[in-house]
Amino acid sequence: MTNAALILALDQGTTSSRAMLFDRDLRVRAVAQQEFTQLYPRPGWVEHDPETIWTSQRAVMNEAIARAGCDASDVAALAVANQRETVVVWNRRTGQPIHNAIVWQCRRTADFCAELQRSGHEPVVREKTGLVLDAYFSASKIRWLLDRVDGARDAARRGDLLCGTVDAWLIWKLSGGAAHVTDFTNASRTQLFNIRSLRWDEELLALFDIPASMLPTVVPSSGAAAVCRLPEFGGREVPVMGIAGDQQAALFGQGCFASGDVKNTYGTGCFLLMNTGGDPVASRRGLLTTLNAQTGPGSPSYALEGSVFMGGAVMQWLRDELQILARSSDAGGIAASIPDTGGVYLVPAFAGLGAPHWDMYARGALVGMTRGTGRRQIIRAAEEAIAYQCCDVVSAMRADAAHPITVLRVDGGASSDDFLMQFQADTLGCRIERPACMETTASGAAALAALALGWQSLESMAARPAEKRFTPSMGEETRQRHLAGWRKAVTRAAQWEEKP
Repeated sequence: MTNAALILALDQGTTSSRAMLFDRDLRVRAVAQQEFTQLYPRPGWVEHDPETIWTSQRAVMNEAIARAGCDASDVAALAVANQRETVVVWNRRTGQPIHNAIVWQCRRTADFCAELQRSGHEPVVREKTGLVLDAYFSASKIRWLLDRVDGARDAARRGDLLCGTVDAWLIWKLSGGAAHVTDFTNASRTQLFNIRSLRWDEELLALFDIPASMLPTVVPSSGAAAVCRLPEFGGREVPVMGIAGDQQAALFGQGCFASGDVKNTYGTGCFLLMNTGGDPVASRRGLLTTLNAQTGPGSPSYALEGSVFMGGAVMQWLRDELQILARSSDAGGIAASIPDTGGVYLVPAFAGLGAPHWDMYARGALVGMTRGTGRRQIIRAAEEAIAYQCCDVVSAMRADAAHPITVLRVDGGASSDDFLMQFQADTLGCRIERPACMETTASGAAALAALALGWQSLESMAARPAEKRFTPSMGEETRQRHLAGWRKAVTRAAQWEEKP
């Protein structure tokens, strides 16, 4: 261990698994990435094969080590960042998943969540978890698996089943089945964890009818959480020293350690988080209250969060389903080649609308088209839709929080799109700052491990200079006209499906 000087960060996302190697100064030494298959068994349903998640993550882990020209003996610790809310249920004795993972985007439990709302349970759920009753979160997905998979509920009652978000599944596999753990950030997204008492909540477990024996032990985000026992490490036991859900990992990776610091990750979805410090701010405008990465056993730290379900996934839709885009990275240049959309708006509510609307029954809409509408107008409308959705969240955040938002730190794959970033700055009316390393999810997880190893301090990680800044240049009248058109378009998509 004395010569090991690298941190291996596993970044398990919604559409791909990535591994990145970082040195003691948190500089990237190697990257490997692999996309995996998305499963859509019914309209509105989204699944992943848990074994594919694991095999793809293991493959890129080994590929990153090989690309760095080193071997596993150089790895001092592992770190894990993961897509949140997606759940896996598996047999603790055989290690076999009982069903595909149900992905955070999946809407199959929308009717059950609506039933809980009608029964008056939302205030208690909101008070304990900081979350709204929505199919987005893990609890209703776990219940669905127990109710719908043959024999699952009986097996759970016997203590034969384990469940967890993707971090828990990966760490269980990394440890050879020895460790069933999750961190505070992931626990806070299950809708089963009390973010005030910092415990699994018995009332919520009873509400969703989930046995406590299935749940992982909750550990700090920074510190020794488990030991990796894979043959690739030649018999060495390599500690897992950092764990965080992807968005809290990105908040940490952006150095947003002070109250009022805000970041937005433009990934499959878009996720805006504002650090609110030791006070859990209860939103009045459809935002979530969630836990930040916990770096020790002391007082918890909280954030306000707004989740946009369809961010970069909109470009994948244009590429894969409509086939009007060869590469997602082409979208910005095409959008910039025309002056505007010609009045066209795309509302990408393919999985409903997230914050601040929380409309499980909204569906996608393309409105304002004329005979002159073509491929470029639709692509630009898709680009603008990402920014508009984030504007809705920032508007709610500005109203809820005591802190003004004058700077937004950005990361994630779509943040490399200069057109999108400039349009976002214009529609928000605030400065956008983009770091040199936009993969702050992986770097945030690595930073949590580096902190635990004593390689870095919060002070050394706080000041990260921006690689590029985008300042607003759109006139106020034009900005308001764009936003008014967007709000009108959202009304056309809202409540498209009939409620039960």
